[in-house]
Formats: sequence, C-alpha cells, structure tokens
Amino acid sequence: MHRERHIGDRVGWLRAAVLGANDGIVSTASLIVGVAAAEAGRSGILVAGVAGLVAGAMSMAAGEYVSVSSQADAEKADIERERAELAASPDSELRELSGFYTARGLTPDLADEVARQLTATDALAAHVQDELGISGTSIARPIQAAFASAVSFSIGAAVPLIVAIAAPLSLTLSTVTAAAVLSLAFLGAVGAKVGGAPILKAVLRVTIWGVVAMAITAGIGKMFGAVV
Repeated sequence: MHRERHIGDRVGWLRAAVLGANDGIVSTASLIVGVAAAEAGRSGILVAGVAGLVAGAMSMAAGEYVSVSSQADAEKADIERERAELAASPDSELRELSGFYTARGLTPDLADEVARQLTATDALAAHVQDELGISGTSIARPIQAAFASAVSFSIGAAVPLIVAIAAPLSLTLSTVTAAAVLSLAFLGAVGAKVGGAPILKAVLRVTIWGVVAMAITAGIGKMFGAVV
C-alpha cells in the first residue's frame, strides 16, 4: 500500500480562498491608493480602507453563497431526476450505465457485469458519479465557500490597511502599492503550490492584474483630486 496525494478535494475551498484573498488585496489597496492619490487626509484613507474591507468581505460571502447554492440546487435537481429515472426505467438505466463503461474502454461483457454489480450495491451513487460527474470532492458546498471567501478577503484586505495605518501619510501611496504587489506575489505562489500549478505563471498573473487595477484607480483619484 502507498499513499497518494491529490488536489481534487481542495478545489472548492482553494478557489474561494484564493479568489477572496486576491480580491481583498487588490480592491482594498486600489481603494486606498485611489483615495491617497486624491490627496485625502489620513482619516479619509482609513475610513475608505475599513469600509472596503467590511463591505468586500460581506459581498464576497454573499456572492459565493448565492452562486454555489445555485450550483448545489442544480446538482440536487439532477440527482432527484436520476432517482426518478431509476425508479421508472431500471433496465434502461442499467444499459446506460453499461454504455458509459464501454465508452471508457471496458469490453461489453465486463461493462455489463460492472454495471450490474454497482447497481446492486448503490444504483443512484453509480449514476451520480459516472453519468452526472458529481463526486464527494466536487460537490457544491455553499457555506464552506462563503466562509472561505469572507475570511480570505478580510485577511487579504488587512494587509494594505495595516500598511496604510503604519506608513507616514506622504508615503501611503508607494508603501501600500509595494505591500500589495508583494502580497499578491506571495498569494500567487502559495495558491500555485497548493494547487500544483506553475508558480511563476501564477505570480505574474496576479501581480500584473493587481498593478493594473491600482494604476487605474490611482489615476482616477489623481484626476478627481485635482478637479476638486
């Protein structure tokens, strides 16, 4: 016996956590940079940062819960439909299941035998996994996704906010930008490592888009600050 490590069981929470942390860093840093570029005072910058953290965390949690709940509802509807089909046409469902295994490379006789044995054990489970493609590692978990998004967004958003609190007012824009870029690079590397993806590609992806977002908001803040 040997132990194998796979990443499939991490997909749900990993996606929500990486997305939440990335949004927390980018949106809060961009908000702070934009307000700072408008030459606002420290209180205005901090109010904007705190408001961005709280509103963003709640928005991420609500958005993830609603979207993943919709996915879970669709999965439940498919499972109930499959349950009804098994009750109404068990022979047709058995042939359908056998056809899946034949298409995957089994001989017709072996596919029939596998289908019969799996049907005798748990017909619904066999169809849910092999026909619908729903497994224990991929099933939608709304509460888990919402919690992971809210927590990760808050952690990500706290980085530029703490830097904005600690840095001198005159250096807010540069220090927050630098902290955000470094945090995004770290997040990209960690996410790639956990997910088994190329690290450099992930780092470049998150940092480039983060820099673009901050540059745009800084430009808008500078423009409106000059107008005011």
